[in-house]
Amino acid sequence: MQSRCARAAVRPLLVFLFVTSWLSPAVAADDPRPLVTSAPLHRLFLKEGGSVVSYGEFARLDDRVVFSMPLGVSAESGPELELVDLPSGRIDWDRTDRYSQSIRASRYATTQGDADYASFSADIARALDNVGQTPGVGERLAIVQRARQALAEWPAAHFNFKQREVQDNLLLLDEAIADLRAEAGLARFDLSLRTSLSLAPPTEPLLPAPAAQDLLEQAALVANLTDQSSQRTSLLVAILAAIERHLAELPSNWIESSRTSIQALLKAELAIDRAYQALVARVLTMASARARTADVRGLQRLVADVRSRDAALGHTRPSTVEGLLAAVANELDAARRLQLERDRWALRIPELRRYQTSVNPSLAELKSLEAHLEDIKALSGSGPDAIGGLLRWATEFRALLVSTQAPDELRATHDLLLSVAQLVESAAKLRREAALIGSLDRAWNASSAAAGALMLSQRAKSDLQAAIKPPELAR
Repeated sequence: MQSRCARAAVRPLLVFLFVTSWLSPAVAADDPRPLVTSAPLHRLFLKEGGSVVSYGEFARLDDRVVFSMPLGVSAESGPELELVDLPSGRIDWDRTDRYSQSIRASRYATTQGDADYASFSADIARALDNVGQTPGVGERLAIVQRARQALAEWPAAHFNFKQREVQDNLLLLDEAIADLRAEAGLARFDLSLRTSLSLAPPTEPLLPAPAAQDLLEQAALVANLTDQSSQRTSLLVAILAAIERHLAELPSNWIESSRTSIQALLKAELAIDRAYQALVARVLTMASARARTADVRGLQRLVADVRSRDAALGHTRPSTVEGLLAAVANELDAARRLQLERDRWALRIPELRRYQTSVNPSLAELKSLEAHLEDIKALSGSGPDAIGGLLRWATEFRALLVSTQAPDELRATHDLLLSVAQLVESAAKLRREAALIGSLDRAWNASSAAAGALMLSQRAKSDLQAAIKPPELAR
């Protein structure tokens, strides 16, 4: 009785094995199947109507879609591709995604679908072949249920390939499961077993491969849709070149009309490019000049001029104008900061000049003493009068600096001048000591102090001159 029930349960499974072997080609699981090496032709459907071909998969990047557009096929180099991108907002994404799914499913079906299904069917058949030899009804039921679950899940993971055949086979497995449950004395049938496969999502019918004329007309459409002038120009040039390469494949009347219209568009694009290039060069030159003079109002007028000229040119180069206005804005900011510095300088210049007037006589006197410092520096000899003059100057200049309040802007210069006085004093004292004791080492120390005094005095004078000059724009 048990063996008869087991055979009854296995009967629909034998039918299943026959059906799967009939539906799938007899191909070994590891039999290599050559894949199609050329990329599939996807389609981007436009909201305005129509579509353009993408050679292979496209890529969505933020608010752009990037794809390779074929302009033809060369026997020598293969597909002639142009990398282009469009705003994502121009694309009918529902239809485009459906079409891409159809392309992937079709490619899978024509390349490896049969081999994958044959391998999968063989795995299922091997599992079910053990049902008749398995003694326990519970174990047999578990084997069939696992096989059913694997079969039900297979189409969704394989582009819904062989979905109808899988649906038919699921019905056979459901009958076998029902028999096994009855044999096991399970009265209540598991309704989940009767759940059919979910229907495949709607697909988009595949379009025929475009002809050479179709590809070039689509490229012209993309050139009209793109918001990037460089890409538009590149596409128009590429279309003209493709027309010349494919003269034999194109209608003669279409060639003439298309060549004329494309050349006119290209001429207009190049003229606009030249107009914007001239605008950029002129405005940048003027902006730089006005920033150097802190002409804030002049720069503000320049912004208005750019907007007016852009409007006259039809707002056809938005990225160029955006970059130009950003550059003018930077110059305007620099001009405002420069004017602020000049206003502060104008308020502070009386105090700066008072300080300069107070130290200038001492610096002029130091100029006359530089020859003595050069002698000490060169170890070429220094008499008592020279050393005495340097010591007197250093003492008086230090006293002047100590009694003079330096402006904040000249605090560093003031400290520098104090260092000059100290170095002049050290140079004179060390030279005198060197002469008294005949120490060449002391003479070299005096030389170093004299060199430092000469160097720092020149730097201090330069700083004083710079402080009383009107601020300039740093570049």
